[in-house]
Amino acid sequence: MQLSFEFFPPRTEQGKLNLKQVRQELSVINPHYFSTTFGAGGTTQDATLETVLDIQANDGVSAAPHLSCIDSDKSNILALLNQYKAAGINRIVALRGDIPSGVRDIGDFHYANELVAFIRQEFNDHFHIEVAAYPEMHPQAKNMNTDIEHFINKVKAGADGAITQYFYNADAYFRFVDEVQKQGVDTPITPGIMPITNHDQLLRFSNMCGAEIPRWIEKRLAAFNDDNESLRAFGFEVVAQLCDQLKSQGVDHFHFYSMNKSQPTLQLAQTLI
Repeated sequence: MQLSFEFFPPRTEQGKLNLKQVRQELSVINPHYFSTTFGAGGTTQDATLETVLDIQANDGVSAAPHLSCIDSDKSNILALLNQYKAAGINRIVALRGDIPSGVRDIGDFHYANELVAFIRQEFNDHFHIEVAAYPEMHPQAKNMNTDIEHFINKVKAGADGAITQYFYNADAYFRFVDEVQKQGVDTPITPGIMPITNHDQLLRFSNMCGAEIPRWIEKRLAAFNDDNESLRAFGFEVVAQLCDQLKSQGVDHFHFYSMNKSQPTLQLAQTLI
């Protein structure tokens, strides 16, 4: 069983201290790697680099920086990748990224497959490249068929594996994997797992990324009102059952969106070990 965890780079000193504690607590289960998100247009790039280098140097866990190519150019991407290589990092999560509002010139890369191809061209097989997958369709895709076509283009460009957007319907994940395999692509597709701890936050995230919250789950969450303890207990049960269903059908790598917290991510991960 392989377990990996995603963080976002903290911007305050207290946030950095908190994340160090979270990483220490999650390290006890020997994660496969820790990934760190990356903002397009310079919004978190320096903080991402700092966080990733700290993980690589101090945690005893492989670091996997996210790399968004929108609003960047080849020279900047190349310089950053050379820094990662020099630090001993050999895993990248390659993404297109969101287009910043009002930006017309989005840089040298328009799609994630172009970034993947560039990394392969410049570094051959030094980096293990993960890309994104959307079992319920990317929110900007025309339809599911074109979304699957875009995913396959990233694999053909040189991706080694994929991490999905979070979902709460296991059938969506397995259907996506089946459709991709019908196209002759057997690249590993790791399910992304989002713990449920806050109703309003989950609604906001899901509206932005196009992840579906099944109606029965959304209604139950709304009914808890301010009973946060009961909401978290229900959320844990829902996500634990999802993980168990995935595991029972052969999934052996899970990627957790930790939101820079060790609980309940650690509790969910421990049910899989």
